[in-house]
Amino acid sequence: METKDDSAEKEEAWSSHEDEILLNYVQVRGEGNWRNLPKRAGLKRCGESCKQRWLNYLKPTISRGNISLDEHELIIRLHKLLGNRWSIIAGRLPGRTEEEIKNYWNTYLRKEAEENQNNKNEFPSTSMTTTSMSSVQSPWYSENSVGTNPTESPNPVIRPKVVRLSKFNLSCQDR
Repeated sequence: METKDDSAEKEEAWSSHEDEILLNYVQVRGEGNWRNLPKRAGLKRCGESCKQRWLNYLKPTISRGNISLDEHELIIRLHKLLGNRWSIIAGRLPGRTEEEIKNYWNTYLRKEAEENQNNKNEFPSTSMTTTSMSSVQSPWYSENSVGTNPTESPNPVIRPKVVRLSKFNLSCQDR
């Protein structure tokens, strides 16, 4: 019979011995089934803790080291496009975890992005020259589109019809 102390989960830092047990277990049995892993591997941790430890620290494909300039610029562009969808952004950067990308953004890039946004929102000074409309190009304009209708985009946006769903209770109809 298990006592309460035997089943208690650890909340302290991971030891190198626990890392070795988790690493060996995942190498033999593969990733997944995180809920049952601690009991089967003999770890006194919760499944979520084991999963996070593997994905963020122990997985062999993780890149260690500083973020390169290319990765830096890609994070900025993808964040502008996708927002705080860290797992999708990390999927575009091989070897980087979503946690690492999120921490890098919050530590280094958020202030830089906010400053750039504030600079764009400032009113232009009166000494600036205005651009004529002829110099402004449409995002749909290309050299290959000569002779086509300029008001049509090459990739039309498809907007699905919105349908409202409501709960349907079968027990109410039987009465």
